[in-house]
Amino acid sequence: MNSREFQQHIFSWWEKNRRNLPWRHTHDPYRIFISEIMLQQTQVERVTAKYHEFLARFPRISDLASAPLRDVLVLWKGLGYNRRAMFAQKTALDIVKKYYGVFPKDPALLMTLPGIGVYTAKAVCVFAYKMDLPLVDTNIRKIITHFFYNDVVQKEKEIEKKALELLPKGKSWEWNQALMDFGALELSKLLPKAKSKNRSIPFKDTNRFVRGKIIDALRERSYRKKELLSLLSELTHRTDEVLEKNLQSLIKEGLVAVINGEYSLGS
Repeated sequence: MNSREFQQHIFSWWEKNRRNLPWRHTHDPYRIFISEIMLQQTQVERVTAKYHEFLARFPRISDLASAPLRDVLVLWKGLGYNRRAMFAQKTALDIVKKYYGVFPKDPALLMTLPGIGVYTAKAVCVFAYKMDLPLVDTNIRKIITHFFYNDVVQKEKEIEKKALELLPKGKSWEWNQALMDFGALELSKLLPKAKSKNRSIPFKDTNRFVRGKIIDALRERSYRKKELLSLLSELTHRTDEVLEKNLQSLIKEGLVAVINGEYSLGS
């Protein structure tokens, strides 16, 4: 299959199977940025409702930039990976201060902002500014590997090169959306079933579970340390040493603050 045949195959499938997602009805870079941050490691179904709720509370980038971090974290509940919320607000603040509230159209400049990597920077430029850039996420990498390399893993440079070769000029917005939909809805039917060699650790046994419980507790109110550790011990069944380690990590990252002996969400 050559590039043109592959494009026709994907677009033909997409005409019948495209998803109707709320962030596809805007070219506002702020709203696209919020959707991209939310979609990192979170299912589309969970993001959709929260996307509307978040933008109702913070409709403009200036609203997010000026909000207390606690308010942002409270609204982020249910999405997980709470550092994303903090990075989103820091990025909003930087854009307001450095770029007068306007998202740069340069992926390199976007990547200098907190929490924005190569993929997110390119996604904002593609979906907001319709720049001709190929996007490569986990599923798109698998699609390219399946159709052009017989499911044999390739180096990232090779995948990026092929993704650029496949990109139909002037149709970057449609093409990348089509590949994402194909990856989400069709890819699993095509790939060989892989046998997992390593058993994954149950979520409740991870530090991420503990960190989430700390944030959830502080979403409700602030606590003195002894009271907080007692509550967390009941919720997580972890030792004080483990709880203290995770608590200090959150303080260091800025997600938790200690003011006059009271532990609360970062301000």
